[in-house]
Amino acid sequence: MKLWEGRFDAPTAADADAFNESLSFDKKLYRVDITASIAHATMLGETNIIPPEESALICEGLKGILKDIDGGTLAVEGAEDIHSFVENELVKRIGEVGKKLHTARSRNDQVATDLRLYARGSIDRLIALLHDFVSTLATVAHDNIKCILPGYTHLRKAQPVNFAQYLNAYSEMFLRDMDRLEDCRKRVNVMPLGSAALAGTSFPIDRELTKKLLKFDDISNCSIDAVSDRDFVAEYLFCLTEIMLHLSRFCEDTIFYTSDEFGYWEISDAYSTGSSIMPQKKNPDIPELIRGKCGRVIGDLTGFLATLKALPLAYDKDLQEDKEALFDAEKTVFDCITVFHAMFKEMKFNSEAMYNAAEGGFSTATDVADYLSKKGVPFRDAHAITGKIVRYCIEHNKTLRDLSLKEFKAVSDVFERDVTGVVLARTSAEARNSVGGSSQTAARKALIRIRNRLKHFG
Repeated sequence: MKLWEGRFDAPTAADADAFNESLSFDKKLYRVDITASIAHATMLGETNIIPPEESALICEGLKGILKDIDGGTLAVEGAEDIHSFVENELVKRIGEVGKKLHTARSRNDQVATDLRLYARGSIDRLIALLHDFVSTLATVAHDNIKCILPGYTHLRKAQPVNFAQYLNAYSEMFLRDMDRLEDCRKRVNVMPLGSAALAGTSFPIDRELTKKLLKFDDISNCSIDAVSDRDFVAEYLFCLTEIMLHLSRFCEDTIFYTSDEFGYWEISDAYSTGSSIMPQKKNPDIPELIRGKCGRVIGDLTGFLATLKALPLAYDKDLQEDKEALFDAEKTVFDCITVFHAMFKEMKFNSEAMYNAAEGGFSTATDVADYLSKKGVPFRDAHAITGKIVRYCIEHNKTLRDLSLKEFKAVSDVFERDVTGVVLARTSAEARNSVGGSSQTAARKALIRIRNRLKHFG
């Protein structure tokens, strides 16, 4: 039975029914829908809008439906949407009293409430997932704090950096993501139930009681906005997209650094694939797939934003598109983080290859310029002198480490014997002891701050 069929003389066409239905995807909301309905029915009884004994009967019926769905004995099918399914099943079980559940409620405020409850739970689970991931990054950083690798700008060797500092960079990204999720949750956790279709209700409902029962932080202030607002979906989709952007960058690095040309890291066989024709291949399919799925989540966000851009107030059926975008993006992000985390925990890191690479490409040239500057040479002049030294090395097929003091002095008399220590990659990294810098001391302090920030999230 459709909840609205009383006004119509003819049944809906089969193709229209198929096009209009949402049960195939919104059945995912069954738990939050029943939870919200139990709270609503409880409130109806507490306010004597319906007799308390009928409220109790409705609540018991709803709990039974939830138990049977969870237990796999009740299939969610044969209705327009999850709301219709639950109500129809309730009427089957307890009779006409079940029809009173929808008193002082519309599907408009019902679905908005369901989706907020679902998003709230999803955010909490995602924060926990990111918490575990960042904890692993921090552990690996701590265990490899003596490792040096080349830092890159423009995908060209720039300066030696501490491997822990490198991993801390990704920890910072994902911690910002957790901050954004926590902030998004505040706007998600506002209760629209009680707004009815758009104008509110004439029944003497107690929205504060319903809010308490459903653990919302606040109550929507305008019923028209409450039923049509999907800002929280768009905001959560943005948060999911930002996470994928960060994860995609990590995957890009992983693909590069595990290649033969770099050889810094190695993905375990358990998270690699081969070629059907080239026996030697060990392919980074997992990070490649994650990188590709980032585009998928971006698409979920942009597609939904396009849906929202010109909707009139208040509720419009277009908003049904919110769930598929949200569910798809959510699943994609959860799956990607989970598999990348598992892969990363089994990754091997070649500290020797990373250090040898850090020693090349004139990555300590900035240290030479800094050396001159500390001896009183204006930095712009120090930069030019160092540039001449680099050009000399290129022309004579030498590295900075290969140069004698005589060769340094040929460019500037300021150089002294201690310059030979400056051009070492490890010395370079350790010299940068400023807050957030690449020295072991700075990296350890950063790790302490990261772990302290993680404590905030439990």
